[in-house]
Amino acid sequence: MFEKVLVANRGEIAVRVVRALDELGVASVAVYSELDRGSPHVVRAGEAFNLGDGPASENYLNVAKILDVAARSGAQAIHPGYGFLAENAPFAAACEQAGVTFIGPPASAIEAMGSKTRARELMKRAGVPIVPGTTEPVATVAEALALARDQIGFPVAVKAAGGGGGKGFRVALSEDELEAAFEGASREGEKFFSDATVYLERYLPDPRHVEVQVLADRHGNVIHLGERDCSIQRRHQKLIEESPAPEWIVSPQLRARIGEIGVNAARAVGYVGAGTVEGLLVVGDGEPDYFFLEMNTRVQVEHCVSEMTTGVDIVKEGIRAAAGEPLSYRQDEVALRGHAIECRINAEDAAKNFAPAPGKIGAYREPAGPGVRVDSGVQAGSEVSPMYDPMVAKLIVWDTDRAQATTRMLRALAEFEIGGLKTLIPFHRALLATEQWARGETCRDLIEDRKWLKTLSFPPREDAGAPTVPEAQAGGEPLEQTYTVEVSGKRFDVRVVGLPLAAAGSNGALAAPAGRPASASRSRRASAKASGPGGDTLASPLQGNMWKVLVKQGDTVEEGQLLCIIEAMKMENEITAHKTGTISELPIVEGAAIQAGAPIATIVSAAESEG
Repeated sequence: MFEKVLVANRGEIAVRVVRALDELGVASVAVYSELDRGSPHVVRAGEAFNLGDGPASENYLNVAKILDVAARSGAQAIHPGYGFLAENAPFAAACEQAGVTFIGPPASAIEAMGSKTRARELMKRAGVPIVPGTTEPVATVAEALALARDQIGFPVAVKAAGGGGGKGFRVALSEDELEAAFEGASREGEKFFSDATVYLERYLPDPRHVEVQVLADRHGNVIHLGERDCSIQRRHQKLIEESPAPEWIVSPQLRARIGEIGVNAARAVGYVGAGTVEGLLVVGDGEPDYFFLEMNTRVQVEHCVSEMTTGVDIVKEGIRAAAGEPLSYRQDEVALRGHAIECRINAEDAAKNFAPAPGKIGAYREPAGPGVRVDSGVQAGSEVSPMYDPMVAKLIVWDTDRAQATTRMLRALAEFEIGGLKTLIPFHRALLATEQWARGETCRDLIEDRKWLKTLSFPPREDAGAPTVPEAQAGGEPLEQTYTVEVSGKRFDVRVVGLPLAAAGSNGALAAPAGRPASASRSRRASAKASGPGGDTLASPLQGNMWKVLVKQGDTVEEGQLLCIIEAMKMENEITAHKTGTISELPIVEGAAIQAGAPIATIVSAAESEG
């Protein structure tokens, strides 16, 4: 076993890996960006190294910096978690060249499965069923149109060859939509994976997303841990996962078949460690059809539900496998017990079409009790930055069956307190209480129903996220203040006792400067209301970069028409017209930054224009 491991990630997955290392008796090394100073993963690790300021490309994605920290700290291995460098074959190869063990599969397996076209070809040769479509990249829109017309048919999915996690995926329902889908998938592939090539698949309108967890070691042992149903998605981004799938969807016989497909896929690429084979399950009147979708060559966000139903620590098994140890379990020792559900608690506003909602966390209290697990990388005062993905935490529950697990999840969601920013907690509470969820449906109609989503806007607490100042005690007695100091890359709280501040008023609160509101957050809320959806001006619901502008001043638009696309927190957010009319003002510029509340367009209706 290793003596010291560097965790090349942040947030909840970094905390999860550090905990696993603690239990294995392995020293841990954290890395962090300037934004993440004082984050839980930095505090929990034995050592911590600052990678600098700026975007992720200058810190968490900087291979040279991470390998330098490994050398300076004496780490023998690097665990990439998920995201960032987790599925980066050149990084895995660079670790090997530097004499550092990459905790994950060999670079050859990452490379093979990283290209979706190559993976499809490999799986086809290995006898694994794939969704009908191309196994070679499609170079032009004209070529795509010919293939869709003659071989695949509509609707057709256009997918980035290097894509994953819902990025680089577009659907064309008809020939008229193919060019936009092709360009959108290619653009996201270049942006997120440095690979603009795309391929085509038959689009399956309402399949179930069913995946299988696999584990493999260096001794030729490969096992699976049953399936996870991840069908509750929005724009191909997972929202709720469960294990196993509802029993009326996946029978024991189908589970064995899906597991065999996963094991065969892992063997085909010489896999080592923890990975997931994702597939699409089409349930009809006859025998269900199961197709290989892709392989995620890393630990998954939703690995927790498989841990809860099997009792297998997937993260620790991956570390052991990388160290050369055999798996701790044989296939006949794996048994699924009970039912587990995971809700992704993202900083998003479902009532505003899942717009990212970054900000500072105020009060924070995690649920607890029997069968409840929370994986998080935040605390009160943490900043959910638009620089990274919007995940705040993962809430996982277990109980004896699906119905009781649902009841437990609803209880845990009601206990979860996150002040200061909007999260998906209201969405999860509403969806899990529906008949559609109880019947095990994919719930796509609800998730895409904007009228239903708008009912989920719970009123914010007035004190959520408000800054607090120590109150002066009566008679001018000393008051306490806490400061944070940094020593050797880690931060510590220091309590200082002193006299009340002269600037404090009678209640001990600091006076606000003249002409400035005491609560900036309330000021922003008021201005947002002034330019709400009922007026002429459409305000930006989020902060980000103006990725694409699809209209121009003077255009006539319909309510719901796509105006622009804003990139924020690793997602493209489509902004639509809030009313029908003519665009009289369009102050946005493609490629420029935009702040939340800034005007996007002024739309004047025909009647108003005539008046």
